[in-house]
Amino acid sequence: KLNYNPTGSGAGIKQFIAGQVDFAGSDSALKTEGKDGAQSEAAQAEAFCGAPAWNIPMVTGPIAIAFNVKGIDKLVLTPAVAADIFSGKITSWDDAAIAALNKDAKLPATPIKVFFRSDESGTTDNFTKWLHAAAPEKWTQDPGKKWTGSGEGKPQNAGVSEGVKSTDGGVSYVEWSYAKDNKLGMALIDNGGGAVELTSESVGKAVEAAKADGEGNDLRLELDYATKEAGAYPILLVTYELVCSKGKDAEKQKAIKAFLKHFASADVQKSLEEIGYAPLPKAMEDKVLTAIDAIS
Repeated sequence: KLNYNPTGSGAGIKQFIAGQVDFAGSDSALKTEGKDGAQSEAAQAEAFCGAPAWNIPMVTGPIAIAFNVKGIDKLVLTPAVAADIFSGKITSWDDAAIAALNKDAKLPATPIKVFFRSDESGTTDNFTKWLHAAAPEKWTQDPGKKWTGSGEGKPQNAGVSEGVKSTDGGVSYVEWSYAKDNKLGMALIDNGGGAVELTSESVGKAVEAAKADGEGNDLRLELDYATKEAGAYPILLVTYELVCSKGKDAEKQKAIKAFLKHFASADVQKSLEEIGYAPLPKAMEDKVLTAIDAIS
């Protein structure tokens, strides 16, 4: 029996390193550096486990810039323009900077209403990593799970999605599945290599370019948010399962391995596309299965 509580990534990490859950899901890997003299998340997790904790990628969750604006069906944004929207510098949908990217659109003078995640969120962390990496001159704040831009806060993906859906002029950053379920518009992103639509294929192309950032079976990834590769959708996150490489309870570890093997299987990975997520590329899937086998 598996009990799952859909909190944000920040809460999931806190519960894992405090030993309140047996494993956790997070859209950000455990941080390896602490702040203000505190132990890093990875070190705290190792203390709980009694052995290194591993970040095992399990699914790719693309982040859509979702919008609801009467009169706009298609929208192209660059990192710089997106940064100005989410920092509150651009306040109207007919702004000249947006118009320059959408020459064929009849943009209304509707005020822009930004919604952001009020809870600590891996989606926020990865979205701000993209803004900071792809438009560093515009988004100078450090990336993180806490929002530092402008707008109105709503809890979790469901909250910001509902905010956009119910507001003419609304815009937010949200996981692809929530944008699809709420039938929201999704911006094409031009990182410098042309406007790219959010699809399973365009996300897979970006994941394949990611670099390994962990050691051995700790499969944390370094995503290239500033990529200019044609056809690669740059705003994405990888959902990791955070697990103890060695556990104190052999039966629980056995059950966790069984669940993770099921999740990583080819059939389940393929089925993720139907609900708005992208499966792991084959090369990464093989590494994930090797890591799961090594859990003891």
